[in-house]
Amino acid sequence: MLLGAHVSTAGGMPNAVASGLEFRCEAIQVFTRNQRQWTPRPLDPEKTRVFRAEAKKAGYLEHAVSHASYLINLCATDRAVLDKSRAAFIDEIERCAALGIPYLCVHPGAHVGAGEQAGLKTIAASAKECLAATRGKRVTILLENTAGQGTTLGDRFEQLAELMQRIGSKRVGVCLDTCHMFAAGYDLRTKKAYEATMAKSIAVLDCDAIRAFHLNDSQHPLGSHRDRHEHIGQGEIGPAGFEALVTDPRFADRPGLLETPGGPDGYKDNLARLRKMQGR
Repeated sequence: MLLGAHVSTAGGMPNAVASGLEFRCEAIQVFTRNQRQWTPRPLDPEKTRVFRAEAKKAGYLEHAVSHASYLINLCATDRAVLDKSRAAFIDEIERCAALGIPYLCVHPGAHVGAGEQAGLKTIAASAKECLAATRGKRVTILLENTAGQGTTLGDRFEQLAELMQRIGSKRVGVCLDTCHMFAAGYDLRTKKAYEATMAKSIAVLDCDAIRAFHLNDSQHPLGSHRDRHEHIGQGEIGPAGFEALVTDPRFADRPGLLETPGGPDGYKDNLARLRKMQGR
């Protein structure tokens, strides 16, 4: 697995590359826009050019991931929110294309009482509309599994598989978050548990569809449906599952990205633990 982290773009996109290099990341994840605004400022053309050049030099462009705004709900029941979500998601895809980032990770959405099937149908329709609006852009959207809090969708592998089938595009894949998997009831605490969970994920989703991982331990027990990240090996999952994952040859070329508490302050220690698991 290619180990990395979600790095800051404060001060401009090129700073994300510098942060990645500081932590010796092999892959990076970024936000390309302000997460608290529906209509953020446009990308700076010069900083975009520098980011592409520096990220290519660092070897990040092939595996870089952008995380879409948390404001986006692709199955919102309020039409105004749904329209804003779709417009923002199109903007996210276009930003990734401009920056040369190949993957855009998004939480599928929350049905807000409309029901699972209605929500899945709307998410698929939203994704299809956004992909059609960005036809020709070399950006793959990654549906992220969720912890299943409230009415959020995507906590089951079967829901993610159904969404991919409904969307029906080669430009869609999956990003699996370890904390979310565990919170949703998929055990990762031992090598045996890891193997069983991953066998199910591959049977339902197909290995090629799993393009990236978020590496986070969990503060809460198995099946809690609570999304609270913990440092690697220090939560309810523990070290065994992470060692099995980061040494799994099936995912040797996939980015594994930290989103652990405290951000950069804890990255060095967490990356050191993961590298030790890989024997380096």
